[in-house]
Amino acid sequence: MYTLKKSLGQHFLKDENVCRKIVQALQEHPFERLLEVGPGGGALTKYLLDLSGIDFKCVEVDEEKVNWLLQQYPALQSKIIHQDFLTVDQPFSEPFTLVGNFPYNISSQILFKVLEWKGSVQTVIGMFQKEVAQRVVAREGNKVYGILSVLVQAFYEVEYLFEVHENAFNPPPKVKSAVIRLTPKQTVPEMKSERQFFVLVKTAFNQRRKTLRNAVKSLYTPEALTDTIFDKRAEQLTVNDFARLTFTMK
Repeated sequence: MYTLKKSLGQHFLKDENVCRKIVQALQEHPFERLLEVGPGGGALTKYLLDLSGIDFKCVEVDEEKVNWLLQQYPALQSKIIHQDFLTVDQPFSEPFTLVGNFPYNISSQILFKVLEWKGSVQTVIGMFQKEVAQRVVAREGNKVYGILSVLVQAFYEVEYLFEVHENAFNPPPKVKSAVIRLTPKQTVPEMKSERQFFVLVKTAFNQRRKTLRNAVKSLYTPEALTDTIFDKRAEQLTVNDFARLTFTMK
């Protein structure tokens, strides 16, 4: 067998019903190429290998797990990328789907990596800590609405699919989990530039208790700041509001 490494946030899925539900959700949107992040003990991987006509790859940072997976599933030969997902190059030159029981200690960073690759990532089906999943799908006015919510929702439609009990994992995490789906937006809000949009959103939420006028004053001229929208706080603005405000930035 293998050992579980706390340092890598390893909580391996063991519930077959949950694995099947994830695969079912995955198949609701057709795809030809699939990347699994963190196959770990292979609970999900064994189902993904059974999908016919799919170019499948997986990324695993833990050498022990790589060796174990290759012993258990010889079909994975040449399909495992032994690397840290956060530093890996895009594995396919054409559009692909991403799936995984994501390590909770890097789940936000995984989503930022998805945003880097957004021109190629067709769909994401991901298992997250419940609080992170709720943050990704939160709408304006919600207290957990923040940087992740706005940046992901600018480019993807987000769906909260189902929750997963701690006992579905080995070892059981101390938190509940949830599976969400991201699919690319048909129409991305118009913005002056993506870089300015990211800067504005991060600056606004870094001082979320202040009015927008005080939080982002370094990004605007005094004249631009007279707009009444700056009376609001960051969590009251929609994704489209943030996109629109990029056009008056310095």
